[in-house]
Amino acid sequence: MKRMIDKRVFMLAIVLVTILVSPLTAFAALTAPSLTVSSSNAACTLSWNAINGATGYDIYRNGNWYKWTNTLSYADTGLTNGSTYTYAVAAQNDKTSPVETSPQSASKACTPTASGGSTLPAPTLTISASNGTCSLSWNAINGATGYDVYRNGDWYKWISALSFSDTGLTNGTTYTYTVAAQNDTTTPVTTSPQSSSKTCKPVSGGTGGGFVVTEAQFNQMFPNRNPFYTYSGLVSALSSYPAFANTGSDTLKKQEAAAFLGNVAQESGHLRYIVELDTANYPFYCDNTSVLYPCAPGKQYYGRGPIQLSWNVNYGAAGAALGLPLLTNPDLVAQDSSVAWKTALWFWNTQSGAGTMTPHNAIVNGSGFGETIRSINGAKECNGLNPAAVENRVNFFTIFANLLGISTGNNLRC
Repeated sequence: MKRMIDKRVFMLAIVLVTILVSPLTAFAALTAPSLTVSSSNAACTLSWNAINGATGYDIYRNGNWYKWTNTLSYADTGLTNGSTYTYAVAAQNDKTSPVETSPQSASKACTPTASGGSTLPAPTLTISASNGTCSLSWNAINGATGYDVYRNGDWYKWISALSFSDTGLTNGTTYTYTVAAQNDTTTPVTTSPQSSSKTCKPVSGGTGGGFVVTEAQFNQMFPNRNPFYTYSGLVSALSSYPAFANTGSDTLKKQEAAAFLGNVAQESGHLRYIVELDTANYPFYCDNTSVLYPCAPGKQYYGRGPIQLSWNVNYGAAGAALGLPLLTNPDLVAQDSSVAWKTALWFWNTQSGAGTMTPHNAIVNGSGFGETIRSINGAKECNGLNPAAVENRVNFFTIFANLLGISTGNNLRC
């Protein structure tokens, strides 16, 4: 009898433990992030994957809580070169009561160094001429903090961007340029070989070296644009796609320019917006099924630029086509005007989107402006889904076509 009672007491204890423990385990819904760490001069850069349900992340340094952030990366600067720092990160959901925290990630060590032994490759330079101006652009060099511009054999400028417009030049005079990458965080400063030299002869007329839209007309189209969107940046980007607004008759060339800029006006709020306005969407533009262009840790692929380039697959493909590290550094599209315009031209000239042809082909092959809408945003606007947006695009195209003195052609809607 005693053994029977002992057995029942033991079973009751198991049931009570199960009841007490089960609610506690229900709170541990957050998983530990996967942390990666890289070192540079006096800095450690951390990044980690997004954790479903997390509202932020706790960073631990050398075993102690250090920072809270709501991003997926953090640069710890002002460190001592040669000293080793250890880091871990935990996901947190402050919407629960009590606050829910995941286990910490596996710790990672980082030793900042001031290495002067690294090498930088030479950039690839492209140049276009316009009225009193030479517009330069080049590819980003991994590890560079800026670029030296040389004119006629002599050092001329240092800039941190990927393009430069040399203005106030004498039309008809030939200028020679090269550019070199530089990393000023090393000791001594690391400098790449200079690029191959390119010549440029500014021409009168102000048409942007053959672009059918003059700077004055561009200013009329976008009088209140963000200063980021420069005419020189657009002209500089044209060399990436020489067929754009340069195919067929003069009327056809102008129709394509007006069609492109009309769609740009709709996508970017008349060039007032550099990045997508709805920040709530930022974390959702990652297609984890992509093997060719997987999302980089800590990077987000929300809309940026004149046509609001979005999704990792588009950043990766555009970067591959343009020779730019857009998959690992998507912010370049919002930091350099020429790069921003290049991504818009990449989509216009190479992508069919929800349509059956590229916007470039839609115009030059006579399919009409409506097919450019279908390619850019047809899945959300065409076939009656958003007629107001379609009419906006048609109105912008019509206004710009009238400004350029040409007709719009047929098939304006989708």
